Amino acid sequence: QVHLVESGGGLVQAGGSLRLSCAASGIIFRADVRAWYRQAPGKQRELVASVTNSGYTNYADSAKGRFTISRDDAKNTVNLQMNSLKPDDTAVYYCNFRSYLYDSWGQGTQVTVSS
Repeated sequence: QVHLVESGGGLVQAGGSLRLSCAASGIIFRADVRAWYRQAPGKQRELVASVTNSGYTNYADSAKGRFTISRDDAKNTVNLQMNSLKPDDTAVYYCNFRSYLYDSWGQGTQVTVSS
């Protein structure tokens, strides 16, 4: 069982920055993929960014150039640095740890960007 807890969400003005963090507890395999998803009201959950244990990253087009995902295997964390935030980035953000043994989600953290 892997338990994930997100932090760092909040209210920010357009153009501002936020840093989301996700800490995992339990039996964590370093050979996993860690990711951030988001879900806006009335929309489906979508991938924002992901990072493999080898450091390969993947970003949604909307996140490229503005967001940076990183992971710390020693601390079992994954982070999302979000810069130049836009009102369209408003959503609940969820972290996800996935391996052949688990597919775990956090409870979500709200990000609200005001115009």
